[in-house]
Amino acid sequence: MSVGAEPDSLEALDAYSRAVIGAVQRVGPAVVSVYVGGGEEQARGGAGSGVVVTPDGYVLTNDHVVQSAATVSVAFIDGRSVVADVVGRDQATDLAVLRARATALPCAALLDGLQPRVGQLVVAVGNPYGFESTVSAGVVSALGRSLRSRQGRLIEGIVQHTAALNPGNSGGPLVDSRGSVAGINTAIIPMAQGIGFAVPVATAQWILTELLTQGRVRRAYLGISGRDRPLDRRLVRALDLPVTRAVEVMTRDGEGPARNSDLRPGDLIVAVNEAPVDGMDALYRHVSRWPPGSTLTLRIVRRTRSLDVQITPTELRAP
Repeated sequence: MSVGAEPDSLEALDAYSRAVIGAVQRVGPAVVSVYVGGGEEQARGGAGSGVVVTPDGYVLTNDHVVQSAATVSVAFIDGRSVVADVVGRDQATDLAVLRARATALPCAALLDGLQPRVGQLVVAVGNPYGFESTVSAGVVSALGRSLRSRQGRLIEGIVQHTAALNPGNSGGPLVDSRGSVAGINTAIIPMAQGIGFAVPVATAQWILTELLTQGRVRRAYLGISGRDRPLDRRLVRALDLPVTRAVEVMTRDGEGPARNSDLRPGDLIVAVNEAPVDGMDALYRHVSRWPPGSTLTLRIVRRTRSLDVQITPTELRAP
């Protein structure tokens, strides 16, 4: 390496370090250790992590962290430990909401509007193996992944990233360079390196709202499995489509609403009731705005044609 290149390399490293340090300083005080059971569990290092998202104590974490808990407590980096109540759980996304019995708490900001981009710097903060405020950095390596929860359900729209995760990171935040929560870390692949997964913040925010306002997650059920699919630019121009990505219908469930509609495998969903759909997250988000039993109009692309399909979702009931 030439002498002239060294300052540029150092400057780049400093910028990276400043970004990570700044993100951790902003979100760190809001990251908690989640303990289930009594002192024996706490001595083993806790069940997982969580992040406070409101000053009055609402905490996002993973469902599998608290699913069998009779009692829950959360511990802060300043040493405080308080009892927390399980407000609600959603197995389908592996998310849960707790309410810490405390007020005026430090809280993290949720990434508003935009989802992270592939290649973007992200930082995971959590408490693996009881080591509080452990930090790892990486990049977003893929969006729109699917991942099966521990109950066997398929979680859609997952963010794949390279920030190192270990047992105990579950439920902790994945944040951007500003310290805003971009996702809730949920899983790792054993024996793999550089592969971690997080539920996107848009999904987490929706789950939080549903549990706080409805007491449960009301999820409209279309009866399909799908995946994100980029659209050919020529097709977008020819049909004047509102998006450059769509949801490709992979299968229809045997007795679901899609089976009683004209929706077919291979169809590309580009809008719901005229709201653009550019991926599975958008499809879930738009469908969730309408109560089960409402008839929806799906704008689809079938081969080279654009047409509307009517479908009436039912409510997806928890097993």
